[in-house]
Amino acid sequence: MNSGPTLRILTRSDLADLELPPHEALSLVEDGYLAFASGASRNPAKLMMTMPDPERDSVTYSMLGYDGSLEQAAFKTSYRQGSTSAGKYYPSITLYDDTTGMPFVLMDCHRVGSTRTPASTALIARACASPDARTALMIGTGAQTTRTLPYLLTAVPKLDRLLLFGTHPDGIRDSVAILAEHFPGREVELVDDVEAASREAEIVVAASGRVAHPLVSFDWLRPGGLLISVASKGVEEGAMAKADYAVATSAAQLAVTGQRMAGPDGVFRVDTEVPEILAGRAPGRRTDDERIFAFNSGMIITDIPVAHALATRAIAAGRGHEVALWS
Repeated sequence: MNSGPTLRILTRSDLADLELPPHEALSLVEDGYLAFASGASRNPAKLMMTMPDPERDSVTYSMLGYDGSLEQAAFKTSYRQGSTSAGKYYPSITLYDDTTGMPFVLMDCHRVGSTRTPASTALIARACASPDARTALMIGTGAQTTRTLPYLLTAVPKLDRLLLFGTHPDGIRDSVAILAEHFPGREVELVDDVEAASREAEIVVAASGRVAHPLVSFDWLRPGGLLISVASKGVEEGAMAKADYAVATSAAQLAVTGQRMAGPDGVFRVDTEVPEILAGRAPGRRTDDERIFAFNSGMIITDIPVAHALATRAIAAGRGHEVALWS
């Protein structure tokens, strides 16, 4: 009989219907940033490796980190074959309880990413958008972004116009439905001219994978505008170098995943990082009319609290199964 530790396995279907209210998702992610800013958490730079066969277009990522508030260590891995293939993207995260030294859970990370990514975007918008911002444009309707609109409205409630560009019918439908679930009565304007919409909006979120539109130019941004790139291929190269103020969730992560955002000399200029802004040690913006570029790259310190919250709910509902890996 095995008396060693067991590991709870949670699959994508175990987590698919679990929903965190927008205010809770934002709070969890903000707590992750603040714990890191306080020095209680650890977040080494992400590792990335591309595969040698260019025809397969495969890439792997690995992250490890520690959440000092939850006292949970985590390892996250992901593999994608085809840069735009949702069907061949396999992320997972493993949590370990540092107080007991025992494993907590191994779970699919797809649902985690679709929560912490838009939550980070919304927190950046709250901190960096112009006080006069009333219009937001969302470019992209992938699984990682369909919750962006309600999260933005939660973080920036004064927004009165929401624009959406997407090419995936299911993603457009889900984006509209999720907004209606949390904000009944709020309308979404579907747009087909990305440049015109970008010139109208004070907040532009670019999260498009397959580029089915002209690359978003930083020059389109109006005075006081904010462009948030969610590791997007849909933003022009060197966009960050044009900004009056440049923000990143993590400068170290940016150097790994956002090389194309650097200027012609290949050098990044990052004025501050999101944890520093949320901790009150740096401004989200310095003037009302400066144009800001923000690079939103995933940090495992924001994955951990979301993963822990979802896993706790799933386990309480009796989902998943335990395996004795060390028997």
